[in-house]
Amino acid sequence: MQPRRAVAVRRHHQTAHRRGPRRPPARSHHMTTPAPTATDPARGMRTALAHQLTDPADPWRPALEQVPRHLFVPSFLEQDNNHRWRTVTADTPDYWQTLYSDRALTTQLTDGTPTSSSSQPSLMLDMLHALDITDGHRVLEIGTGTGYNAALLACRLGHDRVTTVDVDPDLTRTAAARLAQAGYLPAVHTGDGAAGAPHRAPYDRIIATCAMTSIPPAWIEQATNQAIIVTPIGWGIARLTVHHDRAEGRFLPGEAYFMPRRTPSTPPDFAALHHTAPRPTPSTAPLGALQTLRFPLSLTIPGHQWCTWTNDDTKAVKALGLWTPDGSTAHIHADGTVRQTGPRRLWNLVEELHEQFSGTAPAREEFGITATPHRQWAWLDDPHGPGWDLPSTTTT
Repeated sequence: MQPRRAVAVRRHHQTAHRRGPRRPPARSHHMTTPAPTATDPARGMRTALAHQLTDPADPWRPALEQVPRHLFVPSFLEQDNNHRWRTVTADTPDYWQTLYSDRALTTQLTDGTPTSSSSQPSLMLDMLHALDITDGHRVLEIGTGTGYNAALLACRLGHDRVTTVDVDPDLTRTAAARLAQAGYLPAVHTGDGAAGAPHRAPYDRIIATCAMTSIPPAWIEQATNQAIIVTPIGWGIARLTVHHDRAEGRFLPGEAYFMPRRTPSTPPDFAALHHTAPRPTPSTAPLGALQTLRFPLSLTIPGHQWCTWTNDDTKAVKALGLWTPDGSTAHIHADGTVRQTGPRRLWNLVEELHEQFSGTAPAREEFGITATPHRQWAWLDDPHGPGWDLPSTTTT
């Protein structure tokens, strides 16, 4: 299935950030003005946010000033101090101030888990700048979500130059209506984002707002030569340039967490795991390795999740659980006992990275990705240097 919209989710082991220099591309003069409305209560707040995030010459500043985020996010959800979700609407005292701040806003929950959002504006800008858009470019967006990012693209390039795709028909239906209300009419398509949108190809730029495990071949097939693809991979954002049937590039600086592409998965069964025999050798990596090696682990063990068990009295971590969608599961006790099951021995991979990087991972921009018709891999420093194969992306 197609990836869901990006959302910054704060958990006990996951925190979303964005940082890194924004590099404005050449200025574009094609700007579409939204349809006038009877009232515009947020113009001043939009302008303030645009000036906070951009320089005067930034070609995205006019779009930020013009596109009304509140039309795309009439309500959002946030957690209180007890981690309970509450709905925030225009009648809530902090709605407007929060909406026009540099925050990601959760807009949809499924079984208590965020499944759609309006992404953090500064992170959106980092990715839009990385696209290096100029007039005339045709853009494919994977993950329509609220439609706000599609509106920014349509404002900058014009309606007929933007195609946006989302798997959720409710999201695309609502986004299309809100886009039209704001005066923007990009092509909104319901379908699996990994399959792209071949009926509107080719594209000069492709941007995704969900965590992928690799580059779908369809994106490269639907891209023009020298096209740029900007997509989250693991805990980073990759920027690749297409050279015919090959795409290659490096990760942008700074950490970013996006919700993963939603695919079928097998939940962990720790109770059954406790009945398996422990590994003969104790762990050679500390439990904290999942934090210090978070980015390279997101490449080598894509889609992994983890949890901890703590001592009731001291609150010290006494064990850690690690699992992936394919059913691979590991339980590591603080005393070094390791139990593992499933197709892969996950903790062995953690130990290999811990030994390779001496417990500290290099900067994100030192990593890159190469995608060919026959193989995709992440690498460090050079495509011919140390590398890790990435899983193939299937479509539904």
